[in-house]
Amino acid sequence: MALPCLQRVELVLFAAAFLCGALAAATLTRTQGSFSGRCPLYGVAALNRSSLALSRGSAPSLCYFVAGASGLLALYCLLLLLFWVYSSCIEDSQRGRIGLRIALAISAIATFLVLVSACVLRFGTSSLCNSITSQNATSCSEAQKIPWTPPGTALHFYSNLHNAENSSWVNLVLWCVVLVLQVVQLKSEATPYRLLERGDPEWSSETDVLVGPRLSPS
Repeated sequence: MALPCLQRVELVLFAAAFLCGALAAATLTRTQGSFSGRCPLYGVAALNRSSLALSRGSAPSLCYFVAGASGLLALYCLLLLLFWVYSSCIEDSQRGRIGLRIALAISAIATFLVLVSACVLRFGTSSLCNSITSQNATSCSEAQKIPWTPPGTALHFYSNLHNAENSSWVNLVLWCVVLVLQVVQLKSEATPYRLLERGDPEWSSETDVLVGPRLSPS
């Protein structure tokens, strides 16, 4: 079954959203792992002689929420892509009005979750970087080259957090476009069908075929 044009665009956006969500979840999980499971977002770094250490981190549930929301939405996009590929190749199924309303509600929730995750990454990373620059008077990207205590922690922490934040913002744009497309599809399906009336050109052409053209009075 050939999918409508807007729905094809929607599936392309879902594929891109899957990649962005998976990247954000993976990079944030990697960063949390480099800090021995402590969440660096909104954390405070302390300078110990020539090395830095994460003296206070946020609750691990904060990073779990951001990574979990991004990962679950990426999984939803993947499952949706697989479903529509299966439906297009094997079954002759089409998303009805109820299914479109459900998809619209899920997209609205997903847009909200991605917005919250992007804001947490943005302000959480800024808070951590401000504590680093106040201690060592260096940029946050340069702090990746400074030894951390214990050794081996904070490997590429800023690059990972920066990539996760950028992926979340791009993901937010993708979900907003998906939301707009679904609203357009819902409104197009809600357009009422008007019955033909006398005087319409279509009415005249159909009645002429059935009963013959009507003679004009002389």
